[in-house]
Amino acid sequence: MTTAERSAADQILTMFGRFIGVGYVFYLLVSIPLIRDLEGVSASWWTPVGLVLFFGPGLALGAASFGRRGQRALRPLAAACAVVFLLGLLTWPLGWTGETLPDGKAAWFSLFPALASLGAAVSMRPRWAFLHLAVAVTGVQLVNHYLRDAGDRSPLVADIVYSFGFSLIFVAASITASRTGFLLDRTRESTYAQAASSAAVQARTVERRRFDGLIHDNVMSTLLAASRGPMDQRLVDQASVALAELDTLRRNTLPAADFEVQDVVAHLRAAAAAVDASATLSFRFEADAAERTVPAETVRTVGAAMAEAMRNSLRHAGPDAHRSVVAALSPLGLRVTVTDDGPGFDLSSIPAHRLGVRVSILDRMHRLPGGSAALRTAVGRGTVVELRWEAQ
Repeated sequence: MTTAERSAADQILTMFGRFIGVGYVFYLLVSIPLIRDLEGVSASWWTPVGLVLFFGPGLALGAASFGRRGQRALRPLAAACAVVFLLGLLTWPLGWTGETLPDGKAAWFSLFPALASLGAAVSMRPRWAFLHLAVAVTGVQLVNHYLRDAGDRSPLVADIVYSFGFSLIFVAASITASRTGFLLDRTRESTYAQAASSAAVQARTVERRRFDGLIHDNVMSTLLAASRGPMDQRLVDQASVALAELDTLRRNTLPAADFEVQDVVAHLRAAAAAVDASATLSFRFEADAAERTVPAETVRTVGAAMAEAMRNSLRHAGPDAHRSVVAALSPLGLRVTVTDDGPGFDLSSIPAHRLGVRVSILDRMHRLPGGSAALRTAVGRGTVVELRWEAQ
């Protein structure tokens, strides 16, 4: 999965997972001298248990953030960093011997309560992240307060307020970044949906224009035939067809019947001409293709994607570039190729927010049953867009 295809929230979560993981490695190295000090005032079983509880989830989160297979585990591991840190605090009274540390020393796990709260910030609701920070900071400051000799103790409330205020900056920034990722994802999904809806409306407009022309021809030819000759059954049938077409237009609906070969050609010609009347169009029909029909939705989807490819060509290759459209119909399916001899471009340079290629061409064709699309281009080599539909 490329970066552009991943959600912004997942990308931010990965970034914070790496940041938290590196932070745990750093604090593990810094805590080594303090770990030795705390062994003298705790039971022998507590130090290995504490190391696993306080550092295990954070190190696992950091490792998972660098691997593709571990991406799904990032959020649960981030939450585990927060929850297990509090569990580690709860085990301290069980392992503490009641002795104190000299010279105002502190417990090694009191150095990084905010790091655990960052895990809560990117995996839980904001109120739970702030509550976690308050509980974690209060817990470690209580441990430090009673670990020190009475003469080395500083005011407990002041220590809690200072530690909470300092840590709050980082937790709040993490919450803001995480919420921004979700907001960007929702905005992008909404924009994609609007772009797809707009493209669908445009496809139906092209189809409606084509049917307008057919209706006009039917009505005019019927009236002309009626004015020239006697009434017969053929003229009655022709008039019935014209009235049915008019009724369809009145209901503002499009026929859902499969397209025959001539309808496919007419629709693609109308869609292409609406974008660039000077483009070269050619059609190839393989053996037995004239006997088959193509679903209406397929023709409309391919035609709309083809029109978007031509619009992109006009916009980026310029009006002076030569454009050609080749449509091939076979018993197995339909293939339309749009080619221009413009300057081309680097595919990796397309930003994720650009919707013309991604939504109106690639995503639209991939959503079509049996549909697919391919884009081939390079700087200085022109652009080829291939649209395929395979009969199911």
